[in-house]
Amino acid sequence: MTDLQKRSMLKAAALSAVAAAALVGCGKKDEPAAPVAAPEAPAAAAAEPLKIGFSYVGPVGDGGYSFAHDQGRKALEAEFGDKIKTTFVESVSEGADAERVLRGMAADGNQLIFGTTFGYMEPIQKIAPDFPDVKFEHATGYKTAANVSTYDSRTYEGAYLAGIVAGAMTQSNVLGVVGSVPIPEVLRNINSFTLGAQSMNPNIKTRVVWVNEWFAPPKETEAATSLINGGADILFQNTDSAAVIKTAEEKGKRAFGWDSDMKAYGPKAHLASAVINWGPYYIQTTREVMEGKWSSRQTWWGVKEGAIDLVSLADDVPENAKARIEEVKKGLKDGSFHIWQGPIAGQDDKPVVEAGKVADDSFLTSINFFVKGVEGTVPGSK
Repeated sequence: MTDLQKRSMLKAAALSAVAAAALVGCGKKDEPAAPVAAPEAPAAAAAEPLKIGFSYVGPVGDGGYSFAHDQGRKALEAEFGDKIKTTFVESVSEGADAERVLRGMAADGNQLIFGTTFGYMEPIQKIAPDFPDVKFEHATGYKTAANVSTYDSRTYEGAYLAGIVAGAMTQSNVLGVVGSVPIPEVLRNINSFTLGAQSMNPNIKTRVVWVNEWFAPPKETEAATSLINGGADILFQNTDSAAVIKTAEEKGKRAFGWDSDMKAYGPKAHLASAVINWGPYYIQTTREVMEGKWSSRQTWWGVKEGAIDLVSLADDVPENAKARIEEVKKGLKDGSFHIWQGPIAGQDDKPVVEAGKVADDSFLTSINFFVKGVEGTVPGSK
């Protein structure tokens, strides 16, 4: 054996001895290797917030129709917090502009969209089939679809309550109404205001000036001025801005707020405000979408559901009017009182609701006439 072979054999033996000693020293000579731990599963992704879009026909501002809807949106955020994400676009005109905005909301991933004015009805009907997974809610309209519901507030109840005050307070027996557009909703409100006033004062006459827009402060101011010049000492409106009550304040007359509390715009003129609370409906609808319980329907809420009220009554409103208001509210809540219960006559003195009969919702949503006591003709009627 050569010296080189001897050295190789001695080196191999030494390495074997060292390896054996190491295994004995660590106590793991006969133990299997420890398994490698599997990586932890990633934490469940947080649920994405429900995206909700609102389209308003007017500016949000600090009063009026769009302001009332935005208060409902804020109530929604307060209720659900970071479980939802809301956005809105204001001053969206009815027609092509509405279609563009609403389509953009759907394309941006909003799963629930509220279109808040009557004139959005056709754009929503056109868009909805293109976004079958989006839930559309249309305010004040009457057309539904598989993914389209309609909702409204019984604003005519607030109009009737305001009429009670007007009938008790007028000195001239002439009331003025600034009307927006002559659709059944607005005609119903004008008539109900008149019926409420006549329940306190049968000699009431109501005059109407139309502006043919929902939000048009200059036109509303002109209409209010015209009514005052024509003898009206109390003004009511079915328009969206505070221009009417501002005009009444400037002219030393009285007026009502509409959709939201407008006392701040004319504290001396203000008699009361007929307000809408959209919050309860927005909260209920959102919860149904989140729980997978939403379905297409038509909803119409009023005093009974907390959607309509008459607030901030002036100090000089007589006690008999205040008592009557509370009586009517109670009756609307428990079903013992109906605003549209006959006998009710039209301008030609012929009955539109027979004695003892109560008009149903189908009748109320198709009103195209004035009741006795309202002067002038319905635009477009024969």
